Amino acid sequence: MGTGRELGLKLRSWLESGNLGLDNGQALANRLVDALGAEEGLKGPVRDLASQPLLRQLLQRRAEPSMTAVEALTSHLARTYTPAVLAELHDLIEAATGITPPAAASPQPAVEAPESAAQQPPAPSRRPWRQVVGPGFGRDLQALGAGLALAASFSLVLAWAAGKLDQVVFDRWRWSGGVVLALSLALVQALSLGPLRRLRRRGLLNLSRSGDPRRAWCWLSSPWIHGRHAEALVNVLLLLVLLGPSPLSLADVVLRYSLTSLATSALAALWARRLGVAQRQWCGATGAIAALISLAAILSLLRWQELGFRLGPESIPAWVLLVVVGALQLGWQLPRAAPTDASRPSERLWCSTWWWGTLLGLGWGLLTWGSGLAEAAFKARPGG
Repeated sequence: MGTGRELGLKLRSWLESGNLGLDNGQALANRLVDALGAEEGLKGPVRDLASQPLLRQLLQRRAEPSMTAVEALTSHLARTYTPAVLAELHDLIEAATGITPPAAASPQPAVEAPESAAQQPPAPSRRPWRQVVGPGFGRDLQALGAGLALAASFSLVLAWAAGKLDQVVFDRWRWSGGVVLALSLALVQALSLGPLRRLRRRGLLNLSRSGDPRRAWCWLSSPWIHGRHAEALVNVLLLLVLLGPSPLSLADVVLRYSLTSLATSALAALWARRLGVAQRQWCGATGAIAALISLAAILSLLRWQELGFRLGPESIPAWVLLVVVGALQLGWQLPRAAPTDASRPSERLWCSTWWWGTLLGLGWGLLTWGSGLAEAAFKARPGG
């Protein structure tokens, strides 16, 4: 009997006897490493496996396994370890859960955990930065490369087509680019209830599709489709408030919307891959809207003047929208997507486009404010 299978059977017996809790990944890792004894070569990989929320998810729901979670966990391991180590980890998972992990579709260069990693335990899942920026980060980023490249290049095509359409149709109607964008999203969502129902089901971006070159087109479709109809309605109304009066052309609006949505989706997907949060979807206008609101809110604070958005004769302060939209999004993002979701609320937050859009908007606001101060200081210099 191999070491991995023997360890998996021990883990299964602990679970069946009720002598092991699954709330703390670090405690699970310590117990598994203690059971390894003198097997130094597997200590690092076993600690890594035990720290994955996906493993705890599978152990909690052994009777109803999530194949998405199995595939995501297997993919993470296959990108990190040599075939020999991977076989032991597969045996451990199969013995503990009764689920046979799928073999990798095609072998990829693997890197065995160094001895230093075997001797030093990885940071627990409560410290996501160390887990995200760690071994395998480059490979995970590379896995998203096909979708990112396709979406970035296609954004230019969309902007060009939007500019031509603006000249032929919307300029005559005197519609702003923001109004056209909002109405386009509303139309797509309405069609997704009927003729485009299949596209809505298959065109959303999730963890398994984010790194699949054959599904790279999901990076193109996801910003234009919403998984929740209520969120779609809220976002359409917000776009009318935020961009309805904007003087930007349709081409500029579409380009900025596409690139911002791409940036927030890429960061959320990369974070989810690193943390093993499988049951996430990234879609719609949420990331772009969050960036616009937080940008206005931070500039309002830094400049100490109220910046708002017109709604008829009234103006809504940016900080009001920040609070209201933030409360709505927390209500959507923090709850578990399914009973089998073993991720922490903080991990689910970091894997959302709303959170990344908010951070990007804050960062852009700080950069804008700082560059304004630098320019004013330069002009105030003698001869400036």
